[in-house]
Amino acid sequence: MKTFSAKADQVDRKWWIIDARDQVLGRVAVKAANLLRGKEKAIVTPHVDTGDFVVVINADKVRLTGKKEEQKSFMSFSGFVGGHKTENVRARRARHPELLVEHAVRGMIPHNKLGRAVYRKLKVYSGEEHPHAAQQPQTVALD
Repeated sequence: MKTFSAKADQVDRKWWIIDARDQVLGRVAVKAANLLRGKEKAIVTPHVDTGDFVVVINADKVRLTGKKEEQKSFMSFSGFVGGHKTENVRARRARHPELLVEHAVRGMIPHNKLGRAVYRKLKVYSGEEHPHAAQQPQTVALD
């Protein structure tokens, strides 16, 4: 029996839509990361991008458990002296709510060239509206 290895040009890519309204951030990110990687397909191959496109809507209404809204912090450093900035979830949600979902999903995919290709298929929007209606995305039910 020969081992099956998927080719990148033979992958049939679908579009999925995840509604993050009142869903826990980690559960949304896990589902999105698995769809982006292609983990739920029978042809999954570790070194080939076999995943689908994922559209996440209502990212501004995603829920966090516990006291993460005030206690979880995000750090950035510009590289210059005094360029260290931190902000909590509440401030980031007010400034740019899509970053919450994007940051969570990015941590769940490989940190290499393949992961960067996979990450480009993620589309996150803070409201209900998205410009991908022509692709006819199917709704994903979170467990």
